Amino acid sequence: MDWDKLRIFHTVAEKGSLTHAGDVLHLSQSAVSRQIRALEESLNVTLFHRHARGLILTEQGELLFDATAAMVKRLDATAARIRDSEDEVFGSLRVTTTTGFGTLWLAPRLPALYAKYPGLKIDLMLEEKVLDLPMREADVAIRMKEPSQADLIRKRLMQIKMRLYATPEYLATAGTPEKLDDFTQHRLICQHASTAQVAAGANLVADIMSVDIPSTLTVNNYFGVLQGVLSHLGIGVLPDYITEDFPHLVRVLPDIESSEVPVFLAYPEELRHSKRVAAFRDFVVEEIFAFRRRQQD
Repeated sequence: MDWDKLRIFHTVAEKGSLTHAGDVLHLSQSAVSRQIRALEESLNVTLFHRHARGLILTEQGELLFDATAAMVKRLDATAARIRDSEDEVFGSLRVTTTTGFGTLWLAPRLPALYAKYPGLKIDLMLEEKVLDLPMREADVAIRMKEPSQADLIRKRLMQIKMRLYATPEYLATAGTPEKLDDFTQHRLICQHASTAQVAAGANLVADIMSVDIPSTLTVNNYFGVLQGVLSHLGIGVLPDYITEDFPHLVRVLPDIESSEVPVFLAYPEELRHSKRVAAFRDFVVEEIFAFRRRQQD
C-alpha cells in the first residue's frame, strides 16, 4: 500500500473530518478526499461512513486504523531511538505505574532525575490498568507483580508489604489498639474491595474486616488512603515504602502485615539501547538501593 495514502487515512480517522485532517497535513480538503477515495478504490472497500457531523469508520476502516495506529507507534519509538544522542539523554519518556507508587514514592524523587537530565520530558501515567508495553502504550512500567507479556526486559526492584499506620494525634485521641479485636473501637481506612489492587493488600484488608469494625473509609488508591490517615481519620492500610517520606506515622499492630509484594520495572526489548530508558532505569535502581540502605541504618 502507498504509505502517503495510509498516513492521510490515519489522520482523517483520528480527526474525524477531512477539513481538520487537511489542516494537520497542510493539504486542501479536496486533496485529502481524493487520496481517501483512491485508497478505498485500491482496497475495493468503503473506509468511512459519511455523516453531516463528520466521518465514522466502517468495520473495514477500523481494521485498517488498528494497523496504521500500530505502525505509527513503532515509527514514534524508532524516531525516539534515533534522536537519542551519544552523550545526552533527552526527549519524551512515557512511564506507567500505579497511582499509589507513582504519587507516594516515584514523583517525590523525580527532581533528582530532572536535575541530572534537564532535557527529559516524562509523561507519568498513573493507573491500575496494565498497559501494553509491546504495543507501545507506554515505554516503561513499574508494577506490583512480574509482567506476563512476552518480549519485555524486566528487573525486580524490591519487595513491599502492606501495614497499618496512624498519626500520633489520632492515637492520642482514640487510643492505640493492642490486638486485632481492638479494631472495634477504631475506624479502618483502606482500598475498597472492588478496587484493582494487589492480592496481598486485599487479603490483609479481608482479614482485618473479619472483626466487627463500626466505621470505615474506603478509597480507590493508596494516595487517598494516606490523605485520610494524615487527616487523623483512623488507622490505614498502606505500603511500607511511605515511612521514609512520612516518618511521623506510627505503625500499629506490628504483627499484622501482608505477604511480600514484588515490584518490577519492565520495558520492551526494542528499547534495550534507549538512553532515556537506561537513564530512568538506573535512576530508579539507585534510589531504591539508597532507600533500602536507609531502612537498614
